[in-house]
Amino acid sequence: MSGQVAAKREPDAVITVAGVALTADLSGALYWGEERLLVVSDLHLEKGSSFATRGILLPPFDTAATLARLAAVIAQYNPRRVIALGDSFHDRDAHERLAETDRETIAAMQTGRDWIWIAGNHDPLPPKSLRGSVAEEIAIGAISFRHEPTGAEGEIAGHLHPKARVATRARGIDRRCFASDGVRAVMPSFGAYTGGLSIRDRAFAKIFPTPDFTAHVLGDTSLHIIAASRCY
Repeated sequence: MSGQVAAKREPDAVITVAGVALTADLSGALYWGEERLLVVSDLHLEKGSSFATRGILLPPFDTAATLARLAAVIAQYNPRRVIALGDSFHDRDAHERLAETDRETIAAMQTGRDWIWIAGNHDPLPPKSLRGSVAEEIAIGAISFRHEPTGAEGEIAGHLHPKARVATRARGIDRRCFASDGVRAVMPSFGAYTGGLSIRDRAFAKIFPTPDFTAHVLGDTSLHIIAASRCY
């Protein structure tokens, strides 16, 4: 992603929230090394099959693709604990539509790990048929993990699916991103079929008290660290 906006390029980058340094992975996951904790948000598993029930036909491969990416990140970091920050399933019945192979993939990732499903607006009651515990939110030290951001200090949340529109030599492109001001952070969606909301949307102004927050933009091979005010 080369173009008019100067950006620091790294394969992954460090995002600091309330004094805690976390690795922002190119996949859209966050890793807290000291806690051996991996965080992902908005998997939206079975979104394709949800659309199919309404007559909107999409290739039915989103769940497998999302889980394959998640499995690769888990293999890379070997976390002790995984937190899925809500909207892990696209609707209340999505877990019932999981293919057996996808259930096996989830079970394999959970083996030997503490797995926490945070309730989201799409899945307020994550399924008991899958392993792991369920919580509205969880606090670890100075950090609170929840689905919908409130703007609180030390908060890591999802829900908004942040994306940044940046200029390149040829055109403007939209990319998923982490949004953070060093006090709080909003994570990008991890799901294969998820869209995004521009970080210039007023919804983000309710989260960040000033426009001086940063977009950690997910490029093809590296993260691009750009002031949100320079996106459009």
